[in-house]
Amino acid sequence: MTSHQTVQEKQKSLKVKKAKRKLFRANEPLLSVFMWGINHSVMELNHVTIPVMLMPDDFKAYTKVRVDNHLYNNVDLETGENMPSHFKIKEYCPIVFRNLRERFGIDDQDYMNSLTKQPQGMDSPGRSGARMLLSHDKRYFIKTLVSEEVEQMHHLLKQYHQHIVECHANTMLPHYLGMYRITVNDVETYLCVMRNVFSPRLPIHKKYDLKGSTVDRCASDKEKAKELPTFKDNDFLEDEAKVNIGAEEKAELMNKLTRDVNFLASLHLMDYSLIVGIHDCDRIEPEGSDINAQNSESDGEPVSGEDENGLEEQVPDIGGFAPTPPDSPQPYGPVPAFNGDIDPNIEKFGVKSLEGGPKKEIYFLALIDILTRYGMKKRTALAAKTMKHGVGAEISTVHPDQYAKRFLEFIDKCIA
Repeated sequence: MTSHQTVQEKQKSLKVKKAKRKLFRANEPLLSVFMWGINHSVMELNHVTIPVMLMPDDFKAYTKVRVDNHLYNNVDLETGENMPSHFKIKEYCPIVFRNLRERFGIDDQDYMNSLTKQPQGMDSPGRSGARMLLSHDKRYFIKTLVSEEVEQMHHLLKQYHQHIVECHANTMLPHYLGMYRITVNDVETYLCVMRNVFSPRLPIHKKYDLKGSTVDRCASDKEKAKELPTFKDNDFLEDEAKVNIGAEEKAELMNKLTRDVNFLASLHLMDYSLIVGIHDCDRIEPEGSDINAQNSESDGEPVSGEDENGLEEQVPDIGGFAPTPPDSPQPYGPVPAFNGDIDPNIEKFGVKSLEGGPKKEIYFLALIDILTRYGMKKRTALAAKTMKHGVGAEISTVHPDQYAKRFLEFIDKCIA
């Protein structure tokens, strides 16, 4: 062996492997930017001292990041996926939502890991045409918003946070975890992240959306043709369905629901629903089935009024996200397998059926679509529907106090 060969071999053995930077590849630029923004936000919050008590200004605050970088304009030749070279990200009330995530028992690192992989598309848009996505691990729900919803969320956020504090996060309200505005190619998209109401590991076999109204409250033929249709109040009654959880669990659940519904009524909110997802413990799923791909429900709303007085952070280079060392641990793996018990960390809205009851089931129950305010639009709808169906008809559009009372009475009869 020559001395020249020895030197070459030493140089090879000393070759340093460069740390890879985290890539955010999605099937469209909007989602790539969203994932980049989540990563950037969480990394930045790691360097911020979180106050013990939130201040009024925290509910008006926001952060803005603008990226103008030709290095991002790189297209994957195999997939055609790309990260745009110019984009903007605005995060609303970052300290408030960070506080809410903590109160809901969500670690920011886990939150980031869940939302920085390609999310799953849902089978159909919501009633308002909003786009809905599920995080790759099915823990979180991402929904597009219109500006009116953003405005309503801003109006609600302070009281919502106070309610979560007072009830120690023991609530059936949606778990709002973050709100963002993404700008790509001068198109603004508002996004809200919420916890998935249903389980990320247990398939839902039947689903109901209950409002306590009987007028026009049947699933359409089009809805019934879906693999997992959402049935309504009249369907629930015709099925003679019951949420069988026993007297003790029912009392606890109704107390929690009553507290939440009274809170909504105090803010003149109405038209919300109780989503009921039922997992049949005795049902065996066919091999390879993925009903869980549809296992998601959320609230259909959050925030708008735009304030452009904030400071806009310039990001001149690739440094908006952290490098990933070659030996760094991977994000946590799949959710734990079901062993017969509800996992309190990931199944916050779950309750088991009464032992020895008619069926062995697990129910997932939560309030959704809570951001509809009883304003002029709803008052007009009330007048029109009253003329059509009569004064005594159980229409869904009524005064918030009346809506709350009727809703609670109906749900009380649905639970045994």
